[in-house]
Amino acid sequence: MDLDYKLIGDRLRKARLKKGYTQGKLAEIIGVSVPYLSRIETGATQINLKRLNEICGILGVSDSYILEGASGNSASYLNDELNSILKDCTPDKKELIYQIATIISKKDSNK
Repeated sequence: MDLDYKLIGDRLRKARLKKGYTQGKLAEIIGVSVPYLSRIETGATQINLKRLNEICGILGVSDSYILEGASGNSASYLNDELNSILKDCTPDKKELIYQIATIISKKDSNK
């Protein structure tokens, strides 16, 4: 499995903000510099599993959510993931995604 460190970092950033922590506060708690935490959140640097597990524990999110987007705690995690993907898409790409989703939705309803 190839890890998307940008997506992992984005999920960590969202979890940090949801918890109400600044980068400075979280960096202080885990004993790293703010620039290092910023590089993790932007996907500019890789994070090891031990550090990831530590941060997840502090933020109250599961490792599986951060790594894969799967969460037993949130039935709407796919909405967040889709919104994250769509925000970076051009209007043409959004239209294509919409058309594909419509085709898939119609195919599922015909079963």
